Order: sequence, then C-alpha cells, then structure tokens
Amino acid sequence: MQALSIGRRRRRRNLQVWWLAALAVPAIAAMVLFSMGRPPICTCGEIDLWVSSTTSAKTSQMLSDWYSASHMVHGFLFYGLLWLVARRVPVQIRFVAASLVEAAWEIVENTPLIIDRYREATVALGYTGDSVLNSMSDIAMMGVGFLAARKLPLWAALLVVIALEVMPLIVIRDNLTLNVLMLLAPSDAIRAWQAGA
Repeated sequence: MQALSIGRRRRRRNLQVWWLAALAVPAIAAMVLFSMGRPPICTCGEIDLWVSSTTSAKTSQMLSDWYSASHMVHGFLFYGLLWLVARRVPVQIRFVAASLVEAAWEIVENTPLIIDRYREATVALGYTGDSVLNSMSDIAMMGVGFLAARKLPLWAALLVVIALEVMPLIVIRDNLTLNVLMLLAPSDAIRAWQAGA
C-alpha cells in the first residue's frame, strides 16, 4: 500500500515538473524576444483581445487575430506528428517538445530574415514582426490546439483543422497552408488574389 502511495506521489511530482517546464518555455522565449528588441506590447500602447483587420498596424501585436488560427493548427499538427513518432512518450513530454518547436518558430519568425521574407513573398507588406505579447499568445494557441487534439476523436480534430484553415481562407484569403506555400514558393497569382481581400 505504501509503495503504491509513493509511486503515485512520484508520478504527480513528475507531472508537475513537466507542466512547469511547459510554462518555462514561453517565459524563456519572451526573454529572448525582448532581448532581440521586440516590443513587449503594441507600440500603440494598447492591448486588444482581437484584431480583425489583416492590414492594421495592430495585426500580430495583440492577443489574437486571424493568424491565431494558424497557431492552433500547429498544435493539432504537432500532436498528430508526435503521436505518430513518439506515442509511447508521455503526453507531457510531447507537449513540452511541441512548445519548444513553437517557441523556436516565434523567435525565428521575428528575425530580420523572416520578417523581410514575409514582406517580399506575401501580402504582408507592412509586417514588422510580432510583439512579445502576441508571440506568447501564439504559443498558447498552439497549446490549445495540442490539448484539443489530445481530447477530440480523430474525425472531430480533422473537422476543427479544416474549419481553422477554411474560415480564414474565406474571410482574409490567408491561412497556414498559404502562408507556408508563399514563404517557400511565392506565387504572383496567389499574391494578387490575396491582395483583393
């Protein structure tokens, strides 16, 4: 009986350590982004819950915008990929791994190289990078997607991912798929179509 209790306490302690690690990842990313000169919040001095315009200077500066859906899709994709290649690894470790990848992307995405690439290859002509607040929200959105993917049946997870891709495609003519495509293989036809939004 006592061995069972000790084992249970050890599992609970391990669980707490992994969730603390998951919280440490965005905290470290925030420090790195701040040290790179990223503004902590929008330079306008405001903090909004939602920005609906993709051409506003507030896009990628606030808590959420249309691109938040892409980060939720990241979470679904990371969960699926890690389930395929590491399903025997505890979910807490997989969550930390996904958080590390997302945090690394947030740091890389805010380097001059990627910011300039967005300006050159996409319709994000005025893009200046993310605020630290927006990057933290993006990491949290990935976490929401990851945890939702864990709980939902496969068919429901697929429907959510499709909705998270189709809705922004219809409303703002952009989504994760087009974002990746335009960064890797820019298309003048797609750029012209997106500019018509």
